Order: sequence, then structure tokens, then C-alpha cells
Amino acid sequence: MIDDLKSLIDRQPTAALTVWQSGQVTGSFGPQDHRFLCHSIRKSILAALIGIEVHAGRLDLGATLESLGIDDKDPLSSVERQASVYDLLTARSGIYHPAGYETEWMGMIKERRHSHAPGTFWCYNNWDFNALGTIYVKASGHSVAEGFTGHLATPLGLQDFRPGTDAWVETFAQSCHDAYPLRLSNRDLLRFCQLYLQGGVWEGRQVLPASWTQLCTLRNSDAGPRGAYGYMWWLERDGCGLPNVVLPKGSFMAIGAGGHYALVMPDRDAIVLHRVDTDRGDTVSGFQFGSLLSAILQHLD
Repeated sequence: MIDDLKSLIDRQPTAALTVWQSGQVTGSFGPQDHRFLCHSIRKSILAALIGIEVHAGRLDLGATLESLGIDDKDPLSSVERQASVYDLLTARSGIYHPAGYETEWMGMIKERRHSHAPGTFWCYNNWDFNALGTIYVKASGHSVAEGFTGHLATPLGLQDFRPGTDAWVETFAQSCHDAYPLRLSNRDLLRFCQLYLQGGVWEGRQVLPASWTQLCTLRNSDAGPRGAYGYMWWLERDGCGLPNVVLPKGSFMAIGAGGHYALVMPDRDAIVLHRVDTDRGDTVSGFQFGSLLSAILQHLD
């Protein structure tokens, strides 16, 4: 398969590619053990950790920010404080306070402060995702790195993840809500994606509640040409979600800036991972990855 894709790969700085189907890797390119920065793939991972807390009864999706004592450097209004954990999880908080780790695109699409009430409008907004990290830490009693290591990395038997260096905290001047970056190799990220494909089960153990993997991948919001949005996962909508390709029905993906994609396709029992060495400034556009994915799909049953 990779030989057939080589002409496309050679046109762009793809650093690593993994194609998995029906229990085996059917094609790969680049180092499968290199620990790439995940960028916003971290958000889909945080969604999994939040599901564990919800299932354990330590976190209520209906809890408001006011009830949880969540605020920020520029204080939230009385209306903003009524946003729920569910609103943040679905990127519908209506809170457009300055946030850290925003890309240029995120800055361009960010709504004007106080322009929408909680729950009424979808906007991909890092304030929601970073505040969810704060909420997770308060609910669980441990850091995001500790949660990832104990609840996901260990039961999944991740091979390359290094707890001491590959999960950390970034703080910001504009907001008191931190970001929680991760580095993962393709062969480790593949296991996380398989966990969702398998309804939260890994080697006979229910690592994530099956109902949570389903809830994460329900279409809560229309995301225009980017498909749809669930609980910090991007979803296919009538084939739409990436340019230059028709996505298989029911597909969902975690996406990171610069060309990082973790695409799960239940209809094909397949997963495609695409990574870029953004540490050295490389990027692959959605148009480039869409063209590559279209060619990959021709090889999948």
C-alpha cells in the first residue's frame, strides 16, 4: 500500500503514517515509535479521562461553573457562570475569555465576549477545553498526567510514553486555566484509538465505559465543512469532515494543529494515523491529508 502512496507522501512533510484494519497494521511510513507532540489530540484524550470521572460519580456533567467554583482572571459574568460541564465538553459554553494555546485559526473564529448564552452556540474554543482540565484535576484529585498514566497508558500497555517527560502543564498570563500537552508515538496512539473502536474494552477489560465512547461520538453540533462535533471529538457528517475526501459513515477523529490526525472508521474497522514533525515547523494541510486519505481508502475494504 505504502508504495502506491509514495508519490503523495513525497509531496508533503508527512513524518509518520499508520494504516490499521481488522486487527493488523496494513501499511506504515516513518518511525512508529517517535513521540510526536499531540497538539489538540490531547482534547479527545481528556474527554476519555472525564468520562472515567463521570462514570465513578465524581463529576456531574450538569454541574455549573458557579457550583464548581470555576472563574478566571477577568471574572466570569453571572450568565457565564451558569455554563455546565456539558456545555464546555461540547464547546458550547458561550465563554470567550482569553485562553492559552490558541492557534491563529482559533483566534479568528472566536466569538465576541458575552455574545452567546451558555449552551446556545457552538464555537471551537480553547477556554472550554483548558477549563475542563481544571475541572478534571479538581474532581479527580490528581493531575491530567497522572490520570492519563494510570487510567489509560498503563492498562493499554503503551510502549513509548514516558510519564516523567511526555505529559506536562503549560501556564498562561491571560488565563488561570492551564493546558495539558502530551507526546505520543503512532503505535501508542493507535491503542487509544482502538479503545474507542472497541467500545472502551482492551484485552477483555472495560477501560472506558462503553456508553461514554458512544456519547463522545454523537453529533452534538454541526461544524460546517469540518463535519460535526461531539465530546471533544470531530465527527463525519454526511461524508463531510475533511476536504478532498468523502469520509466513511460514522467516522470520528482527533485532530491536532499542523497535520496530526487520528481517524477512526468503524464502518471499515479501520484507523488511520497521520503525524507531522511540528517541532521543526513542518505542517500538512487538511487538503493534503484529505487527498492522501482518499488514496488510502481505495485500499481498504
